[in-house]
This record gives sequence, C-alpha cells and structure tokens, in this order.
Amino acid sequence: MNTPLLVAVVLVYAAIVVFLGWLGYRNTRSAADFLVGGRQIHPVLMALAYGSTFISTSAIVGFGGVAALYGMGLLWLTAANIFVGVFVAFVVFGRPTRRLGAALDAHTFPELLGRRFDSKFIQGFVGGTIALLMPLYAAAVLIGGARFLEVQLHLGYSTALLVFAAVTIAYVLFGGLKGVVYTDAFQAVLMFAGMALLLFATYGQTGGAAAHGKLTALAAKVPPALQASGHRGWTAMPALFSPIWWQLVSTIVLGVGIGVLAQPQLTLRFMTVKSGKELNRALVPGGIFILFMTGVAFLVGALTNVYFFERTGKIALAAVTDPTTGKFNVDKLIPTYTQSAMPEWFGYLFMLTLVAAAMSTLSAQFHVIGTAIGRDLYQEVAMKGAHQERTVPIAKAGIVVGFAVTLLVAFNLGGNVIAVATALFFGMCAASFLPLFVAALFWRRATKAGAVAGMLSGTVAWVVWTLLFHEKEAAAFGIAKALAGRPSLVSGTIWAVVDPLVIALPISAAVTVLASLATRPARSAAPRSAQPAA
Repeated sequence: MNTPLLVAVVLVYAAIVVFLGWLGYRNTRSAADFLVGGRQIHPVLMALAYGSTFISTSAIVGFGGVAALYGMGLLWLTAANIFVGVFVAFVVFGRPTRRLGAALDAHTFPELLGRRFDSKFIQGFVGGTIALLMPLYAAAVLIGGARFLEVQLHLGYSTALLVFAAVTIAYVLFGGLKGVVYTDAFQAVLMFAGMALLLFATYGQTGGAAAHGKLTALAAKVPPALQASGHRGWTAMPALFSPIWWQLVSTIVLGVGIGVLAQPQLTLRFMTVKSGKELNRALVPGGIFILFMTGVAFLVGALTNVYFFERTGKIALAAVTDPTTGKFNVDKLIPTYTQSAMPEWFGYLFMLTLVAAAMSTLSAQFHVIGTAIGRDLYQEVAMKGAHQERTVPIAKAGIVVGFAVTLLVAFNLGGNVIAVATALFFGMCAASFLPLFVAALFWRRATKAGAVAGMLSGTVAWVVWTLLFHEKEAAAFGIAKALAGRPSLVSGTIWAVVDPLVIALPISAAVTVLASLATRPARSAAPRSAQPAA
C-alpha cells in the first residue's frame, strides 16, 4: 500500500470537505438556514445534492453486488429511478411540495404533512417513524463504505464504521443543510468522475463491446439453486413470477423505484429552492447524474462475472464466498473486484468515490433524523410550538442520537444486507407516507381522518407482512416460527417472497380514499394559494 499517496489523497479530500462544511456554518444564521437552507439553494446545487443523496454506497456497493447475483435485470431499477425518482419527483411533486412548504412555513417533511392536515399527531407519527427507522437505512449506507475500506485498506470493520460516521456528523452538526448541500454537490462531482473511470476500466478488463456476449454465454454457469429459483442468466430477466422475479421486481425495482417519492431527505430538497422554475433547471443535471450512477453500478456489477470467470474459471460469487461456511456476501463484491482488477491509484480514487457516496447520503439522513427529533417531536409536538429558539440545539442533539443508533445497528447487521435494508426502508416510506403525501399535494377533499387512517393502515400492513409473511425478514424475527413452526406463515408459497410494499401500499391508498370520503373535511391549515386541486 502506497501510504504517502493515500495520506495525500485523504488530506486533500478532507480539507475540501472541512472547508465546505465551514462555508455552510458561516452562511447559517437562522433555524430556516439550518433546516431548509433559507429556501435559496441554487438549482444545480440542489440537483447534485438530490442525486448524491439518492445514490449512496447502497446503490454502488449493495445493488452493484446484487447485479452480480441477478444480472442486468436491475437496469429496470435505473429506468424507474429516472422516470419516477427524477421526472415524476421533480415535475409532478416538486412544484407543489415547494409551494405548499413555503405557504405553510414548513421546514421538515413531517411538518409539511402535519400542517397540511392540521394534525400534530401526523407530524409526530411521521417524525417518530423517521427517527426510529431511518437508522436502518443509514446503517446500510455506512456498511457499504466500511466494507470497501475493510477490503481496500485492510482496516478493521469497527474502525471503518467509526471514521465514516465521525467525519460525516461533524459537518452536519456545524453546517446545517447548507453545509450538507455544499458538500453533497462536491461529492456528486467526485462520484461522477470515479464511476466514469470504473465504467471504462471495466469494459477494458472484459473485452469492450464483446463483454455482453460473454456474459450471455455464462448462463449455463448459474448455480443450480439459483436456476431452480428462476435465474435464467445475467442478461435475461428471471422466469416470470418465480421467487427471484418477485424479489427483483417487487422488492428492488418497485420498493426503491416507488419509495423514492416519499423519502423525507429527498423531498426536503424541493423545499430549499426559491421557485418552481429552479426545479425545472435542476431536472436535467439531476437526471443525467442518477442515470449514469445507477447504470454504471449495475452494468459493472453484472460484468464482474465475466472478469472473474476469465481469470479464475468461476463466477463472481465465488470471490466473496467463505470457504469454511460456503456462504457468500455480495456486499463485498464490488470492493473485491476493484481491488483485484484496478491499479492502486484507482483504488484510492474509487475509495473516495464511495466515501463521497456514503457521506452525502449519511449527512442528509442524519440531518433528517435530527430535525425529526428536534423540530417535529420536541418543538412542535411535545412543546406545542414553544421554545422556537431551541430548534437547532435540539436538532443537533437529535443528530447525535441518530448517529449512535445507526452505529449500533451497523455493528449488529450481518452480510448481504445493504440492498435489502435500503429497499425495505424505501418500501416502508411508500406504504406509510406516499398516499398521505399525494393527498396532501393533490386532493383537497382528503380529510385529516382519512390521512391518519391511511397512514396507520399502511404502516400496520407493512409491519405485519414484514414480521409474519415475507420470509427473509420473518425468519430473522422468529415470530412466525414461534406461532406456526415455520419461517413464515406462508412458507412454501409464492406469497413468502412478495414484498410488503405490494400488499401495504394499495391498502394504505384505499383506506385514505375511503376514509376521506366517509368523513367531513375540516378547513385546511394551508392558505388557498397552496391548496391542491379539488
């Protein structure tokens, strides 16, 4: 390991991050600056911050490893990310979110929903859910970066986790959202450069345009267990309605592709610009960034099978399989591939790419966790709007709490969890918050009773399906085993691999509509200029 080169690279990177965090601190003069950047963030900065927050080590390391397992079917997630996560999010949701947030003087996602329906309960429930469950997603991001440091620098896993989290929390605490946005934009540029080099280097290692034909020819090398579950090769979709098809489509493509619309840390970005025109200007750079980042991660992940097969005679999974237990860990695949295939200097550059990806997302997550605790739970719900001057100190305390919980979760999660934990959190947000969010923006007839009923029913349905029916999680919790002696109450049927989102989201939407139609709407807290269409 070239220690002087590594130290120089890390010091330059750290100096830039510290400077941008300080710049955010210098320009943070009020709670509005800390919470929503004073609603004056430049559209290009917002687009880059949105993209780098969206694309984390979960996408590059976690989903890149999953692409090595399932193949290029993950490119459907790229398509969903572009259409739903960028076009629909910016064009359909962005303007009304910004307008409603400004009209209600809302500074957080829970506050936006709570004030729209004049409900402290909604604000407290959404804020509490974020504070309780977002550490699961943050832990997945943290693990992705730590796994790369573990392989690239031969660091202990615990050390890598602590270093990642400590640097990130520093500039979120002092710089607020402005510090987060400034650093996220820088991280986005670094991520784009690193992924571009990774793409060209991978095609160079696997034969250029011929690599795709080679990957198709490897279909016969799919392990028998995967073939039995519906795997038909790395350039083909799994067999329709097979277990792998359900996991790929319902958990990964739909879970992340739809769940992005109700992500608090992303929705908040729409509330940081000063006009709807700014969102239009942010659409193109945001779309290009997300297209490139996810597309490269999934292509490279699938093509690692070609690289390893040509050099070892085995597919990529063999490189991350424990010879003692026979279990594989896809979370280590991208780090293992870059260390094996790329020169040392590229390893350092890509290390910074992943550090940037992790820190940009973690900073947004910690900021949202902190504001949920400080603004939504403490100030607005517990203190009923009193002690406004204490918003920022309590939010900073909340960030520290979120940091501690995230580390605890990261230390206790096992392997192959990055993509799964990310998809679960995205799916939970969609089931619990998306119908409520849509109603808040677009349906004036929606009532507080309907909003509460839909939110609670979606949450309960998602939790019940996760704990008792979706076999991967149900087996881990063991409740179904205690009740019925099986990993899942529906073990042995296709329902055991159907994602909770597929069940919970329709229930939440239907209950929101039916309960709203059955109850009388109260006068909304939103000014008429911010009201959705009838």
